[in-house]
Amino acid sequence: MARPARVEYVIFDMDGLLIDTESVYTKVTSKHEILAPYGAKMTWDIKAGLMGRLERDAAAYLLSFFPDIPLTIDTYLSQRTVLQDTHWPTVQPLPGVRKLISHLHAHNIPIAVATSSQRRNVLLKTAHLQDIFGLFDGRIACADDVRGKTIGKPDPYIFSYAASQKLGRGVGEGEGDSVTEEERREREKGLVFEDAIPGVQAGKRAGMSSESIWVPDVNLLNVEYSGTHTPDQTLKSIEEFKPEEWGLPPYPENGQLYAPASAK
Repeated sequence: MARPARVEYVIFDMDGLLIDTESVYTKVTSKHEILAPYGAKMTWDIKAGLMGRLERDAAAYLLSFFPDIPLTIDTYLSQRTVLQDTHWPTVQPLPGVRKLISHLHAHNIPIAVATSSQRRNVLLKTAHLQDIFGLFDGRIACADDVRGKTIGKPDPYIFSYAASQKLGRGVGEGEGDSVTEEERREREKGLVFEDAIPGVQAGKRAGMSSESIWVPDVNLLNVEYSGTHTPDQTLKSIEEFKPEEWGLPPYPENGQLYAPASAK
């Protein structure tokens, strides 16, 4: 069904949506030297609760399920960082990502990233993928940018921050009655892509479009969530996204990809 032509800018989550980092998180935490030696395993129900949280909060949440494991938050994070750093330079984009980002960039649709990852990790994860992330032209809001101002998704602050500070949109910072009518209209021009329900909830609380797009790992489909903010469209992958349904330029009929920025 065609939607009103209202989308003027797009904000993306990063981990598990644009790049395949969630498999690294699972591998490092459950299958390597952190939980496995204790006979423990991170289930998808636990993992779903980690998604969108800031680093220390996520670590505390994870360890709360394993009170008998003698790991402090700092020890866990130190071990995890060493292991993950070896994998980040090899992560790959997920299906349809290169096509969509190149398409939006070619049509001058403002795009940004809003991620709970620290900037050092963003750089490690994206340095080898500049044909994609170079198209954002530095418009990546990360945990460092919003430290002390948010507890992580589903808090909506990072999305309003990305819209206002990275894209220059007049969306304000609050939610609910603190948002003016003009700010609300500006927020409705934005569209958020997320792979996690807390991120979907954050985007909808921020007022980015009256509908939201959820692109989950198949393992998340059976996880129960609470809250009133639910996705209006669920895709198996970004490959299924039809830009014209959101008032965005359609893909070329010949299916040809746009040349990356480095090749122009």
